[in-house]
Amino acid sequence: MSLFSNPFDPASRLACACGRHASQAEHARAAADGLDARAGAASDEAAFDRAVEGAVMRALFPQDGLRRRFLRAVGGGTAMAAVSALFPLAAAKEAFAQSTGPLEKRKLKVGFIPITCATPIIMAHPMGFYGKQGLDVEVVKTAGWALIRDKAMSGEYDAAHMLSPMPLAITLGVGASRAVPWTMPAVENINGQAITLSMKHKDRRDPKDWKGFKFAVPFDYSMHNYLLRYYLAEHGLDPDTDVQIRAVPPPEMVANLRADNIDGFLAPDPVNQRAVYDGVGFIHTLSKAIWDGHPCCAFSASREFVTTQPNTYQALLKAIIEATAYARNPAHRKEIATAIAAPNYLNQPVTVVEQVLTGTYADGLGKVLTDPNRIDFDPMPWGSFAVWILTQMKRWGQIKGEVDYQKIASEVFLATDAVRLMREAGLTPPAEAAKTFSVMGKPFDPAQPEAYLAGFKIRRT
Repeated sequence: MSLFSNPFDPASRLACACGRHASQAEHARAAADGLDARAGAASDEAAFDRAVEGAVMRALFPQDGLRRRFLRAVGGGTAMAAVSALFPLAAAKEAFAQSTGPLEKRKLKVGFIPITCATPIIMAHPMGFYGKQGLDVEVVKTAGWALIRDKAMSGEYDAAHMLSPMPLAITLGVGASRAVPWTMPAVENINGQAITLSMKHKDRRDPKDWKGFKFAVPFDYSMHNYLLRYYLAEHGLDPDTDVQIRAVPPPEMVANLRADNIDGFLAPDPVNQRAVYDGVGFIHTLSKAIWDGHPCCAFSASREFVTTQPNTYQALLKAIIEATAYARNPAHRKEIATAIAAPNYLNQPVTVVEQVLTGTYADGLGKVLTDPNRIDFDPMPWGSFAVWILTQMKRWGQIKGEVDYQKIASEVFLATDAVRLMREAGLTPPAEAAKTFSVMGKPFDPAQPEAYLAGFKIRRT
């Protein structure tokens, strides 16, 4: 329905304050639906524009009769063109987009796992990014991903650090007690993981020799699980029959490697670097060698939080994106390492955290390597990331049947909010609408997920 439908047509006679709905109740429902949709997809920017345009029209023509006669005489498109010539609509839209009301809630709890992937969420506490937005945030160290999921779903946490696949899994109701609409408005980090092996395997670098190995990943619904499975399968190993893969919380991984309970892991840092620091493991390969620029962890919140506390949500997301922008600058990495290495955050030696964040590190085999992109921070929640994750969930039997890839991706990975706040934080948002990439040399087309999935020889579906 056009914003400027004919007001004298009985089928479109309107009775709400904005002049677009049959009743005020319908107006309220539409507003709620509009907010929900705007949070979920970039296409809803048009709905936001229409709302601003409607507000401007009502300001210029406060009398309903006059406004309707004007619209009837010239038509909606001509009316807005005329108004645009006299009124700075673009500036009005920008002002509306940036304006927020009072915070619905100031004291928040945000759960995190003590790994460097959570750097923006963690550092925003000691370095004042939350306070700058008027928020009093308690960042709560949590033992494992299942626990962080359950506490977030129960409402004990207002928002949480999660693995990128988790909001998709929660929304689909897999690996959780029930399906709950969840969102991922910002990626926390890209790259920043590695395959680490026990020192006893330093002469077994060829994955084809890994049959019978026991590997750990942080969680079943994790990039670590999917990247490890992908890596093994590309080397001819079936990850379900040729090796064992078990979920182990990151803080327990080095101890399990030391106790010889596992042969290796694909883990978040600083776990890999701590294994080297303790002399129990070596870094076989960084995850960026599998897929350079892959997402890992994310800032997440329920759709309910996003829609019922929009001002608090925007303030929290802005704090995290501004922290991400600060972390992206390599010149700040040592300062950040000192801030987040403390016992109440990562509880790691500063040198371990510095090696991860700066990219100059010991590999455990006697070499010191330098890779500035070992970990990086880019908040953009690309829809193509979500589609790739969904293909891997289906590949390994976690989800079955028909999957509406694009719909799920747009509803969970909230790119629209990220783009606006990236610009405000001094980052350069992407100009293109989609991101293409390759994983181990195999190009991924997000428009053809089923064809991509069918191209794998080793898969469960």
